Amino acid sequence: LPGRFIGIDGYGALQAGQMMVWLAAPLLVVPFAAALLTRWFTPAALSGAGLLLVAAGLAWLAQAFSQGAGAALHAPLLLIGVGIGLPWGLMDGLAVSGVAPERVGMATGLFNTVRVSADGVAIAVVSALLAGLIQHGLAARVGAAVSAQALLEASGRAALGELQVGAALLGPHAALLAQSYAEAFIRVLHLLAGLAAITACAVVFLLRRRQ
Repeated sequence: LPGRFIGIDGYGALQAGQMMVWLAAPLLVVPFAAALLTRWFTPAALSGAGLLLVAAGLAWLAQAFSQGAGAALHAPLLLIGVGIGLPWGLMDGLAVSGVAPERVGMATGLFNTVRVSADGVAIAVVSALLAGLIQHGLAARVGAAVSAQALLEASGRAALGELQVGAALLGPHAALLAQSYAEAFIRVLHLLAGLAAITACAVVFLLRRRQ
């Protein structure tokens, strides 16, 4: 999102940061609220509900991007942040609740290692997916008029938010890069929304089964 806001939508660094606050601010409050809600709801229900909120927020965000940027993004970003926050405050406890007390330290170390490394892997995978979709859209538009190497490099640059650098590689077809990026970005949001919904079902099933 920051790469899109700055490199594609033309926001300054401060504007992009202000936009990301709508996503990040709920993480200051919602995890604490989730811990309190465990008095009435199971961690499985709260985690599943949070992931479903993320799925709904991503689908909403895709719709908002298709109609333009700006203030229309605030509400879906806020919803995604709330959805992330619900399982965020419960993950550490869930990670160690299934092991013997003498192995809590090991479980905590494994969990934190996987969480941090998985974040990096996920960002790389989503970036590669975005670049691949951009390249596919460009190839359908320009055919053989642009070399495969130029399409590959231009798509990779656009996925990183370097739209102008990528456009310079396409010559007279530069305007098509922005169109392909917009379509690819919305498709990625829809795919992530579906993944979040599937994960919500898996989390509820697995946690209930373990209990």
